[in-house]
Amino acid sequence: MKTIKRILEIKAPVQRVYDFLAQPSNLPGIWPHMQSVSNVVDGIAGTHDFDWEFKMGGLTFKGRAKVEEARPGKLVRYRNQGGIPSTFLWTYEGLNGSGTRLTLDVEYTIPTPILGKIAEVIVVKMNERDLDTMLANLKDIVESGVERAGVAARPH
Repeated sequence: MKTIKRILEIKAPVQRVYDFLAQPSNLPGIWPHMQSVSNVVDGIAGTHDFDWEFKMGGLTFKGRAKVEEARPGKLVRYRNQGGIPSTFLWTYEGLNGSGTRLTLDVEYTIPTPILGKIAEVIVVKMNERDLDTMLANLKDIVESGVERAGVAARPH
């Protein structure tokens, strides 16, 4: 099991950040290797379960994200089933009423038999860069007040 933890301060209210991330259709616009999101179904606390297609190590993987726990403006935990078993925990903390400290904890399993041991080391680094880019794109978009689906990702 691989883990990644990132903490990001965003100059936008918690609710704006939470609402943006609660809409799966926003993910392909900020996450470079998220190919698509489909079959979106209402979940708990304004969140959604959804199918996803993600490119890792040159291969395309498909799966389903299901919300396990959600507390509006506080946290959301997704469990991904399918091609890349993983858990994403998004934690939101307000900063002086106008900012957000967003913490992302990811645990995932690389499909090593498919990619191979040598490729696994490279893929781990690529996944970290991919998440960093996604978070930088999220910060740019939410701080600018642009809140629409399908916003083109800006590489960092």
